[in-house]
Amino acid sequence: MFEPKRVRAIHDHLLVCHGPRHWWPAETPFEVMIGAVLTQNTAWSNVERAITRLRAHCRLEAEAILALDPIELAETIRPSGYFNVKARRLIAFCTFYRAAGGWDGLNALDTETLRARLLAVKGIGPETADDILLYAFERPVFVVDAYTRRIFSRLGLLRGDEGYETIRAAFERALGPDVPRYKEYHALLVEHAKQVCRSRPRCSDCVLSRTLPCRQALASDA
Repeated sequence: MFEPKRVRAIHDHLLVCHGPRHWWPAETPFEVMIGAVLTQNTAWSNVERAITRLRAHCRLEAEAILALDPIELAETIRPSGYFNVKARRLIAFCTFYRAAGGWDGLNALDTETLRARLLAVKGIGPETADDILLYAFERPVFVVDAYTRRIFSRLGLLRGDEGYETIRAAFERALGPDVPRYKEYHALLVEHAKQVCRSRPRCSDCVLSRTLPCRQALASDA
């Protein structure tokens, strides 16, 4: 589906343009997991505010979060948006995490089994599960988000209607099992979509449209 050389070239151009992103910002793997749940449908700046408030209320550990009153938990994470829904999802995840034996119990699972277990948790979809797998457990699973679809569709490498698993598998085949590159690539795509390849793209400022055929740039110039 993807030509490996081109996929790697896109990564390299973005790295030169934006520099290393050092993503995901968190003090512990469990904090990564909490952030992955909270970042659904909101900006990361809101997640940071929610995590700061949560840390002020309790230790960022499953037991401590489960000890909070659900209403108090929801109010604490209010800055993340959809806070009542996300409180229920955090409770579901922390209950799962504790029952599975925490970090040690989950990390002992092979990647396919761990992914299936995560996807079985209410409120955990493929993108959230893969965020957790890649950034918390260091597993070679590529994260696909709306920014990935936007950029690669505009480059003509995606039609736009491919399923999540199809795109994920295509990246993994093109790049090989490379956790550091997966992390950097995902973060660079997010940064590029926010800064340049926006809903209204700034194609004249895009390193990709200057060095690679870009369907969006050609349309903008027509």
